[in-house]
Amino acid sequence: MPDQMGRRAFIAGAAVGTVGMSVVGARSAMTKLFLCGDVMLGRGIDQILPEPSDPLLYESYAKSALVYVELAERANGPIPRPSTYDYPWGEALAELDRAAPWARIVNLETAITTSSEREPKGINYRMHPANARAIAAAGINCCVLANNHVADWGEAGLRDTLAALQRLEIRVAGAGLDDEEAARPAALPLPDGGRVLVFGFGVPTSGVPRHWAANHGRPGVNFLPDLSDRSLAAVVKKIEAARRPGDLIVVSIHWGGNWGYEVSDEERRFAHRLVESGACDVLHGHSSHHPRPLEVYRDRLILYGCGDFLNDYEGISGYEQYRSEIVLMYLPLLDLDGRLLGLDLVPFRIRRFRLERASAEQREWLRTTLDRESRPFGCRVLPGAGGRLRAAWR
Repeated sequence: MPDQMGRRAFIAGAAVGTVGMSVVGARSAMTKLFLCGDVMLGRGIDQILPEPSDPLLYESYAKSALVYVELAERANGPIPRPSTYDYPWGEALAELDRAAPWARIVNLETAITTSSEREPKGINYRMHPANARAIAAAGINCCVLANNHVADWGEAGLRDTLAALQRLEIRVAGAGLDDEEAARPAALPLPDGGRVLVFGFGVPTSGVPRHWAANHGRPGVNFLPDLSDRSLAAVVKKIEAARRPGDLIVVSIHWGGNWGYEVSDEERRFAHRLVESGACDVLHGHSSHHPRPLEVYRDRLILYGCGDFLNDYEGISGYEQYRSEIVLMYLPLLDLDGRLLGLDLVPFRIRRFRLERASAEQREWLRTTLDRESRPFGCRVLPGAGGRLRAAWR
C-alpha cells in the first residue's frame, strides 16, 4: 500500500466526480454517498401504491388518508392509482444511477405495519408492508429509524417495520428490538474491507417521545435525551467501540423543529464537538421540512437539516415561504480518511407525489436561499453542472 501522503496526492489529482477509483487496485480512493432527509411514504402516498393500508386517520384535520390524495390532485392533477412501487422516486432514480453512490441512506419516517395500535399523538404515519417494496425500488441500503413517526403504531408497528426491512435486506440504524440493537450501527461494507457505519439518534427537540426509548427487552428508538457533554461522551463511546480502521462514520440525528433556518448554539456546539472528537465524518441532520444550513468543519460535512425528500403535503396550505416542495438530494464525496472532497446537491420538486426535476426558477430560489443561510457557517452554494448545485467552503 502507498503511504498516507501518496494516497492524498492521488486523491487530490483525481476528478471529484469519479467514483470507485482504486489505489494500487486494493483500496477505494473515494466514497460517494447519497443522503436525504425525511422519506414519508405513509398516509397519502401509501394510498396510491398497489396495497394501500386502511385509510382511517385520527387527525383533527382529516379522517381518511385519501384526503391527502385529493388535495394533491386538486393542486397538480391526477395521480395514477395504483402507481408502481418506483413511482414516488420519479426522476430521482435516473440521477441516482448517474451518480452511482456507494451507499444510499435515508431517514424513513413511516411505520411499515398493519397494526391498529396507534399512539395518541395526533398524526400517525404508516404504509402497508407489501408497499415497502417502494423503498427497495430506489436501491436504498440503509433506513435511519430514530425519528418521531417510526413507532406511530406502537411496539407492534415497530416490530413489523424492522421485520419488513429485514425481509428486503435493507439495513437499519436508530431503532431495534431492545436498547442494544437500537444503538447498533448499520454497517455498509466498502470494497476495500472498510465500512460505512451509520449511527441513528433521536432527540426530543424533534418530537421523539421519551417513552419511545428502547430498553432492555423493549423495542424502541436510540434516544438521545439532550445535547449535553454527557450525551456527547456517550455517543463518542458507542462510536469508538464499534469503529475499525478504514471505517467512515455517519451520525444521523433527528433534531430540531419543522420550520425555520435557525441552527441553535446547542446544535452547532454538539456537531463541532463530535467532529473534534474524531468520531464523526458526516453529520446527517433531519427533521426540518425544508433544507437548513450546511457547514464544513475541519473538513467534515455537517448537514443541520436535509429537509423532506418525499411527503404527502401537496395542496396543504401554510408555511409557503419555505417552499418545502423543493427538495434536495445530497451527494458528498469523501476521501479515505473521511474528509469531504466535494458535495453536489440535486434539487427536485414533489409534484403528484412524485419527484421531478426542479425548474430553473425553483433551483435558483433554493440555491439563493441555502447560500444565504449557509454563508454564516463559512459555506457557499453555487451553480453546478447538469442542473446540480455544488457546495464551496473555506
